[in-house]
Amino acid sequence: MKVAIVGTGYVGLVAGTCFAETGNEVYCVDIDPAKIAMLKKGESPIYEPGLNELIQKNLAEGRLNFTTDLRDSVTRSQVVFLAVGTPSSSDGSADLTAVLKVAGDIATAMNGFKIIVNKSTVPVGTAKKVSEIVRSKTTQPFSVVSNPEFLKEGSAIDDFLKPDRVVIGTENDEAWNTMRELYEPFVRQGNPIIRMTNVCAEMTKYAANAMLATKISFINEIALLCDKVGADVESVRAGITTDVRIGRHFLYPGPGYGGSCFPKDVKALLRTGKEAGLPMHVIAAAEAHNERQKQVLGDKMHAHFGGLSSLKGKTVAIWGLAFKPNTDDMREAPALVLIDSLLKAGVKVQAFDPIAHETAQAALKQQGTDLTNFRLVDSAYAALEGAEALALITEWNEFRTPDFEKIKSLLKQPVIFDGRNLWKPDSLKKRGFTYYGIGRS
Repeated sequence: MKVAIVGTGYVGLVAGTCFAETGNEVYCVDIDPAKIAMLKKGESPIYEPGLNELIQKNLAEGRLNFTTDLRDSVTRSQVVFLAVGTPSSSDGSADLTAVLKVAGDIATAMNGFKIIVNKSTVPVGTAKKVSEIVRSKTTQPFSVVSNPEFLKEGSAIDDFLKPDRVVIGTENDEAWNTMRELYEPFVRQGNPIIRMTNVCAEMTKYAANAMLATKISFINEIALLCDKVGADVESVRAGITTDVRIGRHFLYPGPGYGGSCFPKDVKALLRTGKEAGLPMHVIAAAEAHNERQKQVLGDKMHAHFGGLSSLKGKTVAIWGLAFKPNTDDMREAPALVLIDSLLKAGVKVQAFDPIAHETAQAALKQQGTDLTNFRLVDSAYAALEGAEALALITEWNEFRTPDFEKIKSLLKQPVIFDGRNLWKPDSLKKRGFTYYGIGRS
Protein backbone atom coordinates (compact mmCIF):
# COMPACT_ATOMS: atom_id res chain seq x y z
CA MET A 1 0.00 0.00 0.00
CA LYS A 2 1.14 3.59 -0.64
CA VAL A 3 0.90 5.82 2.41
CA ALA A 4 1.66 9.50 3.03
CA ILE A 5 2.42 10.83 6.53
CA VAL A 6 2.21 14.61 6.89
CA GLY A 7 4.40 15.68 9.80
CA THR A 8 7.68 14.04 10.87
CA GLY A 9 7.40 14.72 14.57
CA TYR A 10 7.34 11.96 17.14
CA VAL A 11 4.09 10.31 16.02
CA GLY A 12 4.52 10.79 12.27
CA LEU A 13 8.10 9.56 12.12
CA VAL A 14 7.45 6.44 14.20
CA ALA A 15 4.26 5.63 12.26
CA GLY A 16 5.85 6.15 8.85
CA THR A 17 8.90 4.09 9.68
CA CYS A 18 6.84 1.21 11.10
CA PHE A 19 4.45 1.19 8.13
CA ALA A 20 7.50 0.96 5.84
CA GLU A 21 8.84 -1.89 7.97
CA THR A 22 5.79 -4.00 7.01
CA GLY A 23 6.34 -3.48 3.28
CA ASN A 24 4.35 -0.35 2.49
CA GLU A 25 5.68 2.47 0.33
CA VAL A 26 5.72 5.48 2.65
CA TYR A 27 6.16 9.20 1.96
CA CYS A 28 6.94 11.25 5.07
CA VAL A 29 6.28 14.95 4.44
CA ASP A 30 7.48 17.96 6.42
CA ILE A 31 7.76 21.69 5.75
CA ASP A 32 11.22 21.85 7.37
CA PRO A 33 13.87 21.28 4.66
CA ALA A 34 16.65 20.88 7.23
CA LYS A 35 14.78 18.09 9.00
CA ILE A 36 14.04 16.34 5.71
CA ALA A 37 17.71 16.59 4.68
CA MET A 38 18.71 15.06 8.01
CA LEU A 39 16.20 12.23 7.64
CA LYS A 40 17.33 11.47 4.09
CA LYS A 41 20.77 10.78 5.57
CA GLY A 42 19.20 8.30 7.98
CA GLU A 43 19.51 10.54 11.02
CA SER A 44 16.52 10.89 13.32
CA PRO A 45 15.85 14.34 14.82
CA ILE A 46 14.35 12.70 17.93
CA TYR A 47 15.75 10.16 20.37
CA GLU A 48 13.80 6.92 20.45
CA PRO A 49 15.46 3.53 20.96
CA GLY A 50 15.59 1.53 17.73
CA LEU A 51 14.20 4.28 15.50
CA ASN A 52 17.45 5.27 13.77
CA GLU A 53 18.17 1.69 12.79
CA LEU A 54 14.70 1.18 11.28
CA ILE A 55 14.90 4.47 9.36
CA GLN A 56 18.25 3.50 7.86
CA LYS A 57 17.07 0.00 6.98
CA ASN A 58 13.89 1.13 5.21
CA LEU A 59 15.63 4.01 3.44
CA ALA A 60 18.17 1.53 2.06
CA GLU A 61 15.39 -0.79 0.89
CA GLY A 62 13.55 2.04 -0.86
CA ARG A 63 10.29 1.83 1.10
CA LEU A 64 10.74 5.00 3.18
CA ASN A 65 10.89 8.41 1.52
CA PHE A 66 11.29 11.88 3.02
CA THR A 67 10.13 14.96 1.15
CA THR A 68 8.81 18.51 1.40
CA ASP A 69 6.51 17.92 -1.57
CA LEU A 70 3.04 17.34 -0.10
CA ARG A 71 1.20 17.45 -3.44
CA ASP A 72 3.32 14.68 -4.98
CA SER A 73 2.99 12.53 -1.85
CA VAL A 74 -0.79 12.91 -1.73
CA THR A 75 -1.28 12.08 -5.42
CA ARG A 76 0.83 8.92 -5.05
CA SER A 77 -0.93 7.63 -1.92
CA GLN A 78 -4.16 5.85 -1.03
CA VAL A 79 -4.03 6.79 2.64
CA VAL A 80 -2.86 10.18 3.97
CA PHE A 81 -2.15 10.55 7.68
CA LEU A 82 -2.30 13.87 9.50
CA ALA A 83 0.42 13.78 12.16
CA VAL A 84 1.06 17.45 12.85
CA GLY A 85 1.24 19.18 16.22
CA THR A 86 -1.80 20.13 18.29
CA PRO A 87 -0.28 22.19 21.12
CA SER A 88 -2.32 23.56 24.01
CA SER A 89 -3.83 27.01 23.51
CA SER A 90 -3.91 29.50 26.39
CA ASP A 91 -7.37 28.24 27.40
CA GLY A 92 -6.24 24.59 27.45
CA SER A 93 -7.91 23.63 24.18
CA ALA A 94 -5.97 21.86 21.43
CA ASP A 95 -4.74 24.26 18.75
CA LEU A 96 -5.97 22.82 15.44
CA THR A 97 -4.40 25.47 13.20
CA ALA A 98 -1.87 23.07 11.64
CA VAL A 99 -4.36 20.21 11.31
CA LEU A 100 -6.93 22.30 9.45
CA LYS A 101 -4.32 23.97 7.23
CA VAL A 102 -2.85 20.63 6.19
CA ALA A 103 -6.36 19.25 5.58
CA GLY A 104 -6.94 22.07 3.10
CA ASP A 105 -3.58 21.46 1.43
CA ILE A 106 -4.38 17.76 1.06
CA ALA A 107 -7.74 18.60 -0.49
CA THR A 108 -6.21 20.77 -3.21
CA ALA A 109 -3.73 18.00 -4.05
CA MET A 110 -6.25 15.13 -4.28
CA ASN A 111 -6.53 13.26 -7.60
CA GLY A 112 -9.11 10.65 -6.62
CA PHE A 113 -10.57 8.89 -3.57
CA LYS A 114 -8.38 9.38 -0.51
CA ILE A 115 -8.60 8.15 3.07
CA ILE A 116 -7.55 11.08 5.28
CA VAL A 117 -6.55 9.87 8.72
CA ASN A 118 -6.36 11.99 11.86
CA LYS A 119 -3.34 10.51 13.69
CA SER A 120 -2.68 13.66 15.70
CA THR A 121 -4.35 13.83 19.10
CA VAL A 122 -7.41 15.96 18.42
CA PRO A 123 -10.55 16.88 20.39
CA VAL A 124 -14.00 15.51 19.79
CA GLY A 125 -15.49 16.92 16.61
CA THR A 126 -12.22 17.36 14.69
CA ALA A 127 -13.06 14.75 12.05
CA LYS A 128 -16.16 16.75 11.21
CA LYS A 129 -14.12 19.96 10.92
CA VAL A 130 -11.54 18.26 8.68
CA SER A 131 -14.32 16.89 6.47
CA GLU A 132 -15.83 20.35 6.10
CA ILE A 133 -12.48 21.88 5.14
CA VAL A 134 -11.74 19.17 2.57
CA ARG A 135 -15.24 19.29 1.12
CA SER A 136 -14.97 23.06 0.66
CA LYS A 137 -11.81 22.71 -1.45
CA THR A 138 -12.35 19.65 -3.66
CA THR A 139 -14.99 17.63 -5.48
CA GLN A 140 -12.90 14.47 -5.20
CA PRO A 141 -14.33 11.66 -3.02
CA PHE A 142 -12.76 11.06 0.39
CA SER A 143 -13.32 9.62 3.84
CA VAL A 144 -11.96 11.05 7.10
CA VAL A 145 -10.86 8.43 9.64
CA SER A 146 -9.88 8.90 13.31
CA ASN A 147 -6.96 6.65 14.29
CA PRO A 148 -5.50 7.80 17.63
CA GLU A 149 -2.00 6.74 18.61
CA PHE A 150 -1.15 5.07 21.92
CA LEU A 151 2.64 5.27 21.88
CA LYS A 152 4.82 5.49 24.98
CA GLU A 153 8.03 7.46 24.54
CA GLY A 154 10.97 5.16 25.07
CA SER A 155 9.10 2.11 23.75
CA ALA A 156 7.26 3.60 20.77
CA ILE A 157 8.62 1.20 18.15
CA ASP A 158 7.49 -1.84 20.11
CA ASP A 159 4.14 -0.19 20.88
CA PHE A 160 3.50 0.43 17.17
CA LEU A 161 4.70 -2.94 15.91
CA LYS A 162 2.88 -4.85 18.69
CA PRO A 163 -0.10 -2.71 19.75
CA ASP A 164 -2.50 -3.65 22.56
CA ARG A 165 -5.27 -2.50 20.24
CA VAL A 166 -5.84 -0.39 17.16
CA VAL A 167 -8.75 2.06 17.20
CA ILE A 168 -10.34 2.99 13.86
CA GLY A 169 -13.07 5.62 13.79
CA THR A 170 -15.03 5.46 10.53
CA GLU A 171 -18.52 4.77 9.22
CA ASN A 172 -17.23 4.20 5.67
CA ASP A 173 -16.82 0.49 4.80
CA GLU A 174 -14.16 1.07 2.13
CA ALA A 175 -12.07 3.12 4.57
CA TRP A 176 -12.54 0.49 7.28
CA ASN A 177 -11.40 -2.35 5.02
CA THR A 178 -8.32 -0.42 3.87
CA MET A 179 -7.33 0.59 7.40
CA ARG A 180 -7.83 -2.96 8.67
CA GLU A 181 -5.59 -4.28 5.87
CA LEU A 182 -2.95 -1.69 6.73
CA TYR A 183 -2.88 -2.66 10.42
CA GLU A 184 -3.39 -6.43 10.24
CA PRO A 185 0.37 -7.21 10.08
CA PHE A 186 0.74 -5.64 13.55
CA VAL A 187 -1.95 -7.72 15.29
CA ARG A 188 -1.17 -11.27 14.16
CA GLN A 189 -1.23 -12.37 17.82
CA GLY A 190 -4.93 -11.57 17.99
CA ASN A 191 -5.01 -8.12 19.58
CA PRO A 192 -8.12 -6.28 18.40
CA ILE A 193 -8.68 -3.71 15.68
CA ILE A 194 -11.69 -1.88 17.07
CA ARG A 195 -14.13 -0.10 14.79
CA MET A 196 -16.19 2.80 16.12
CA THR A 197 -17.41 6.23 15.07
CA ASN A 198 -15.04 9.16 14.64
CA VAL A 199 -16.42 10.83 17.77
CA CYS A 200 -15.89 7.69 19.86
CA ALA A 201 -12.33 7.27 18.57
CA GLU A 202 -11.50 10.90 19.40
CA MET A 203 -12.94 10.49 22.89
CA THR A 204 -11.12 7.18 23.42
CA LYS A 205 -7.71 8.80 23.11
CA TYR A 206 -8.43 11.52 25.66
CA ALA A 207 -10.22 9.15 28.03
CA ALA A 208 -7.26 6.73 27.98
CA ASN A 209 -4.67 9.38 28.79
CA ALA A 210 -6.87 11.05 31.39
CA MET A 211 -7.36 7.68 33.12
CA LEU A 212 -3.62 7.01 33.21
CA ALA A 213 -2.91 10.52 34.50
CA THR A 214 -5.54 10.06 37.20
CA LYS A 215 -3.95 6.77 38.32
CA ILE A 216 -0.59 8.53 38.71
CA SER A 217 -2.09 11.39 40.71
CA PHE A 218 -4.04 8.93 42.85
CA ILE A 219 -1.00 6.93 43.93
CA ASN A 220 0.98 10.14 44.47
CA GLU A 221 -1.73 11.44 46.81
CA ILE A 222 -1.76 8.12 48.68
CA ALA A 223 2.04 8.45 49.00
CA LEU A 224 1.68 11.88 50.61
CA LEU A 225 -0.76 10.43 53.12
CA CYS A 226 1.66 7.56 53.81
CA ASP A 227 4.29 10.16 54.69
CA LYS A 228 1.89 11.76 57.17
CA VAL A 229 0.73 8.58 58.94
CA GLY A 230 3.98 6.58 58.84
CA ALA A 231 3.04 3.98 56.22
CA ASP A 232 5.25 2.78 53.36
CA VAL A 233 3.58 3.38 49.99
CA GLU A 234 5.52 0.53 48.41
CA SER A 235 3.86 -1.96 50.76
CA VAL A 236 0.49 -0.31 50.16
CA ARG A 237 1.05 -0.40 46.39
CA ALA A 238 1.85 -4.13 46.52
CA GLY A 239 -1.30 -4.69 48.56
CA ILE A 240 -3.63 -2.94 46.11
CA THR A 241 -2.12 -3.77 42.73
CA THR A 242 -2.49 -7.52 43.21
CA ASP A 243 -6.23 -6.91 42.94
CA VAL A 244 -6.96 -7.66 39.27
CA ARG A 245 -9.60 -4.90 39.23
CA ILE A 246 -6.87 -2.35 39.96
CA GLY A 247 -3.83 -3.78 38.18
CA ARG A 248 -0.13 -2.96 38.42
CA HIS A 249 0.39 -0.37 35.71
CA PHE A 250 0.80 3.39 36.25
CA LEU A 251 0.62 3.11 40.03
CA TYR A 252 4.20 4.11 40.84
CA PRO A 253 4.72 7.15 43.07
CA GLY A 254 6.98 9.89 41.76
CA PRO A 255 7.49 13.62 41.31
CA GLY A 256 4.49 14.00 38.96
CA TYR A 257 3.80 13.17 35.33
CA GLY A 258 5.07 15.17 32.37
CA GLY A 259 5.73 14.69 28.67
CA SER A 260 3.96 15.63 25.48
CA CYS A 261 0.69 13.75 26.05
CA PHE A 262 -0.75 13.60 29.55
CA PRO A 263 -0.56 17.31 30.48
CA LYS A 264 -1.82 18.47 27.07
CA ASP A 265 -4.55 15.86 26.74
CA VAL A 266 -5.87 16.36 30.27
CA LYS A 267 -6.16 20.11 29.62
CA ALA A 268 -7.92 19.50 26.32
CA LEU A 269 -10.42 17.10 27.90
CA LEU A 270 -11.15 19.60 30.67
CA ARG A 271 -11.78 22.21 27.99
CA THR A 272 -14.08 19.85 26.09
CA GLY A 273 -16.07 19.26 29.27
CA LYS A 274 -16.36 22.99 29.88
CA GLU A 275 -17.59 23.59 26.33
CA ALA A 276 -20.16 20.80 26.80
CA GLY A 277 -21.33 22.33 30.08
CA LEU A 278 -19.99 19.44 32.17
CA PRO A 279 -17.22 20.21 34.70
CA MET A 280 -14.81 17.25 34.86
CA HIS A 281 -14.20 17.21 38.63
CA VAL A 282 -12.13 14.01 38.88
CA ILE A 283 -9.84 14.93 36.00
CA ALA A 284 -9.46 18.51 37.25
CA ALA A 285 -8.40 17.16 40.65
CA ALA A 286 -5.85 14.85 39.02
CA GLU A 287 -4.32 17.77 37.12
CA ALA A 288 -4.25 20.03 40.19
CA HIS A 289 -2.60 17.34 42.29
CA ASN A 290 0.03 16.73 39.61
CA GLU A 291 1.07 20.38 39.74
CA ARG A 292 1.40 20.14 43.53
CA GLN A 293 3.33 16.87 43.28
CA LYS A 294 6.08 18.53 41.26
CA GLN A 295 6.89 20.57 44.39
CA VAL A 296 7.21 17.57 46.73
CA LEU A 297 10.97 16.94 46.46
CA GLY A 298 11.67 20.64 46.85
CA ASP A 299 9.48 20.72 49.97
CA LYS A 300 11.37 17.75 51.42
CA MET A 301 14.67 19.55 50.81
CA HIS A 302 13.41 22.70 52.50
CA ALA A 303 12.29 20.69 55.52
CA HIS A 304 15.58 18.78 55.78
CA PHE A 305 17.84 21.80 55.50
CA GLY A 306 15.64 24.10 57.60
CA GLY A 307 13.93 26.30 55.05
CA LEU A 308 14.79 28.48 52.07
CA SER A 309 17.34 30.60 53.92
CA SER A 310 19.32 27.51 54.95
CA LEU A 311 19.34 26.18 51.39
CA LYS A 312 20.94 29.31 49.93
CA GLY A 313 24.51 28.73 48.82
CA LYS A 314 24.31 24.95 49.00
CA THR A 315 24.86 22.62 46.03
CA VAL A 316 22.42 19.89 45.01
CA ALA A 317 23.18 17.11 42.55
CA ILE A 318 20.38 15.95 40.25
CA TRP A 319 20.30 12.63 38.43
CA GLY A 320 17.84 12.51 35.53
CA LEU A 321 16.20 15.41 33.69
CA ALA A 322 13.92 13.97 30.99
CA PHE A 323 10.32 13.37 32.04
CA LYS A 324 10.92 9.59 31.78
CA PRO A 325 13.78 7.23 30.85
CA ASN A 326 14.74 6.39 27.24
CA THR A 327 13.78 9.79 25.87
CA ASP A 328 15.24 13.29 25.71
CA ASP A 329 11.78 14.86 26.01
CA MET A 330 11.70 17.70 28.57
CA ARG A 331 8.13 18.83 27.97
CA GLU A 332 6.41 19.37 31.35
CA ALA A 333 9.25 17.43 33.03
CA PRO A 334 9.16 17.54 36.87
CA ALA A 335 12.90 18.31 36.87
CA LEU A 336 12.16 21.74 35.35
CA VAL A 337 10.03 22.73 38.35
CA LEU A 338 12.53 21.47 40.93
CA ILE A 339 15.55 23.08 39.26
CA ASP A 340 13.78 26.40 38.85
CA SER A 341 12.71 26.47 42.52
CA LEU A 342 16.19 25.53 43.75
CA LEU A 343 17.93 28.15 41.63
CA LYS A 344 15.49 30.82 42.82
CA ALA A 345 16.33 29.82 46.40
CA GLY A 346 20.03 30.49 45.71
CA VAL A 347 21.00 26.82 45.40
CA LYS A 348 23.69 25.69 42.99
CA VAL A 349 22.56 22.77 40.83
CA GLN A 350 24.81 20.16 39.19
CA ALA A 351 22.81 17.88 36.89
CA PHE A 352 23.35 14.79 34.75
CA ASP A 353 21.11 12.96 32.28
CA PRO A 354 22.34 10.28 29.87
CA ILE A 355 20.48 11.77 26.90
CA ALA A 356 18.61 15.00 27.67
CA HIS A 357 21.45 17.52 28.11
CA GLU A 358 20.68 19.70 25.10
CA THR A 359 16.91 19.53 25.42
CA ALA A 360 17.09 20.27 29.17
CA GLN A 361 19.22 23.37 28.66
CA ALA A 362 16.83 24.61 25.97
CA ALA A 363 13.73 23.90 28.08
CA LEU A 364 15.12 25.74 31.12
CA LYS A 365 15.98 28.75 28.99
CA GLN A 366 12.54 28.69 27.38
CA GLN A 367 10.79 28.83 30.76
CA GLY A 368 12.94 31.80 31.77
CA THR A 369 15.10 30.11 34.42
CA ASP A 370 18.26 31.99 35.42
CA LEU A 371 21.01 29.45 34.72
CA THR A 372 23.87 31.30 36.41
CA ASN A 373 24.16 28.63 39.13
CA PHE A 374 23.19 25.67 36.95
CA ARG A 375 25.77 23.28 35.53
CA LEU A 376 25.37 20.20 33.34
CA VAL A 377 28.10 17.59 33.85
CA ASP A 378 29.16 14.60 31.77
CA SER A 379 28.74 11.81 34.32
CA ALA A 380 26.50 10.89 37.24
CA TYR A 381 29.35 10.91 39.74
CA ALA A 382 30.69 14.26 38.54
CA ALA A 383 27.36 15.80 39.58
CA LEU A 384 28.01 14.71 43.19
CA GLU A 385 31.30 16.50 43.69
CA GLY A 386 30.89 19.13 46.39
CA ALA A 387 27.13 18.63 46.65
CA GLU A 388 25.22 18.51 49.93
CA ALA A 389 22.55 16.15 48.59
CA LEU A 390 21.54 13.98 45.65
CA ALA A 391 18.06 14.17 44.11
CA LEU A 392 17.02 11.39 41.73
CA ILE A 393 14.32 12.54 39.30
CA THR A 394 14.36 10.11 36.34
CA GLU A 395 14.82 6.36 36.82
CA TRP A 396 17.33 5.59 34.07
CA ASN A 397 18.56 1.99 34.30
CA GLU A 398 22.12 3.08 34.99
CA PHE A 399 20.96 4.67 38.25
CA ARG A 400 19.43 1.48 39.65
CA THR A 401 22.54 -0.06 41.22
CA PRO A 402 25.14 2.69 41.64
CA ASP A 403 28.23 2.58 43.86
CA PHE A 404 26.76 3.95 47.09
CA GLU A 405 30.14 4.07 48.84
CA LYS A 406 31.39 6.30 46.04
CA ILE A 407 28.27 8.43 46.30
CA LYS A 408 28.84 8.83 50.02
CA SER A 409 32.50 9.77 49.55
CA LEU A 410 31.68 12.46 46.97
CA LEU A 411 28.76 14.12 48.77
CA LYS A 412 29.48 16.62 51.53
CA GLN A 413 26.52 15.14 53.40
CA PRO A 414 25.12 11.64 52.76
CA VAL A 415 21.60 12.82 51.94
CA ILE A 416 19.43 11.31 49.18
CA PHE A 417 16.06 12.47 47.87
CA ASP A 418 14.75 9.54 45.83
CA GLY A 419 11.97 10.85 43.60
CA ARG A 420 11.25 7.43 42.08
CA ASN A 421 11.57 5.12 45.12
CA LEU A 422 14.33 3.41 43.20
CA TRP A 423 16.43 2.41 46.20
CA LYS A 424 15.80 0.58 49.48
CA PRO A 425 15.53 2.94 52.47
CA ASP A 426 16.71 0.41 55.08
CA SER A 427 19.79 -0.51 53.05
CA LEU A 428 20.78 3.12 52.57
CA LYS A 429 20.20 3.99 56.22
CA LYS A 430 22.49 1.13 57.24
CA ARG A 431 25.14 2.65 54.96
CA GLY A 432 24.83 5.95 56.83
CA PHE A 433 22.59 7.86 54.41
CA THR A 434 19.69 10.09 55.29
CA TYR A 435 17.01 8.93 52.87
CA TYR A 436 13.82 10.59 51.65
CA GLY A 437 11.51 8.82 49.20
CA ILE A 438 7.96 9.44 48.04
CA GLY A 439 5.62 8.05 50.72
CA ARG A 440 8.34 6.04 52.47
CA SER A 441 8.47 7.70 55.88
